[in-house]
Amino acid sequence: MQQPPAGLPHTRTRSVHWLVTAVTLAAVLAGAALVGPGDDTATASAPPAAAPDPHTARYPLNCGRAGLDVVGQGGAGLDGDGRPETVAVVRCASGGGTPPSGVYVLEPSAEPGGVPRVAATLVDPAQKMSVTGFSVRGGVISATLLGYSAPSVPRCCPDLRRSVQWRRQGGKFTLTAAPVAGSV
Repeated sequence: MQQPPAGLPHTRTRSVHWLVTAVTLAAVLAGAALVGPGDDTATASAPPAAAPDPHTARYPLNCGRAGLDVVGQGGAGLDGDGRPETVAVVRCASGGGTPPSGVYVLEPSAEPGGVPRVAATLVDPAQKMSVTGFSVRGGVISATLLGYSAPSVPRCCPDLRRSVQWRRQGGKFTLTAAPVAGSV
């Protein structure tokens, strides 16, 4: 096997070769840093907005000194604007018994750090119903509503029960009720 003859120009490295390589590499890196990722890449990696905190909202419910209890909550994107809403089940605080519940959809405040606003009332406490089996999944709000057939029915023992669901359609929440047991 024959060795390449010593002294051929393409077999020796010189300082000028290293200098040209370093300058070329520096130019490529500087160009990449100037071009960088576009603004849409930075926006896409931003964390998603948090759903409104139901404990900070102001509800259309007067409980006097008793205060409010948030007894259920769920967050989801319900209106397609990319910001999550919160659905909250709220009632007046009580040492005993079961005060009527309200179900409210909360939207984030328009101001950073502002108070969430009530965008919709799904169940008004004036209807004197209690809410159980509450959930928010895939844009569907589900609950079981408990009520009373007459004022003489004790407030501890609701005698009416109905499973319901709400979906946002055409900018409003539409209610779908399951058939009453034994009605078919």
